[in-house]
Amino acid sequence: MNLAERSYQKELLDNDFIPFADIKQNMHELDFINQWLGGHQITIEGFKKLAGRDKHLSVCEIGCGGGDNLVAINRWCKKKKIELSVIGIDIKAECIEFAKSRKNEMDSVNWIISDYRDVNFETKPDIIFSSLFCHHFSNDQLVSQFRWMKENSRKGFFINDLHRNVIAYYSIKFLTSMFSRSYLVKNDAPLSVARGFTKDELIEICKHATIQNVKIKWKWAFRYLLMLTHG
Repeated sequence: MNLAERSYQKELLDNDFIPFADIKQNMHELDFINQWLGGHQITIEGFKKLAGRDKHLSVCEIGCGGGDNLVAINRWCKKKKIELSVIGIDIKAECIEFAKSRKNEMDSVNWIISDYRDVNFETKPDIIFSSLFCHHFSNDQLVSQFRWMKENSRKGFFINDLHRNVIAYYSIKFLTSMFSRSYLVKNDAPLSVARGFTKDELIEICKHATIQNVKIKWKWAFRYLLMLTHG
C-alpha cells in the first residue's frame, strides 16, 4: 500500500448491498476499538473544550452510525451534571434504527435519517462533530463539509479522524486479521488508515474552506483532533 497520498479506494461499508447483520457486527467492533484505543476519549476531549463551562448544551454528530460516540458524550455529561440535547444524523436507515435501540443509554435524542447536507436546523446545535467520518470523502468534498459544520454550529465544530501512517496501517491490519470476526472491519480498518490524513492535508483543506484559527492536535492512537471555536 502506497501511503504517500490518500487512497480513494471505496470501503466495503460504503456500498449499499451489505446485510445489516454484518453492519451491526462492524459497529459493535468499532465501538470496542474506540473504547480501547482511545477514540471515545478524543471525542470527549473535543466536546469538552468547545463546551466550556456551559451546563445546557446541544450536540450534533454527522455520520453517527450506531450512536456510540453520542452515548460516550452523554455518559460524560451525566457525570458532569450537564443537560444535553442530542442530534444524530446518518444516511443509513439501518444505522439509525440500531442507534434508536440504545434508548436506555441516551436521554433527549433526535435521530435523523438523511444526508447531513439536506438537514436544516430550526435551532443550530451548539457543537457539531464527526468521528471517523471525514476519511470517507474527497478533499474537495471536505471543503464543503467543513464550511457546513462551521455555518451550522453556534459554538464550533470538531473532527476526530485518522492519521495516515505506515505504523498505523500495518498495526491495525495485523490486529484485525487476528482478532476481528467482521470481514468489514478486516477490510475497511486498514483501508480507512490509507484514506486518512496528514496534518498538512488537513491544514490545506481548511485553507480552501477559508476557515482560520483551527487547532489540530495529534492523538494516540494515530488520530487527529481538529477543532474550530467561533470567536
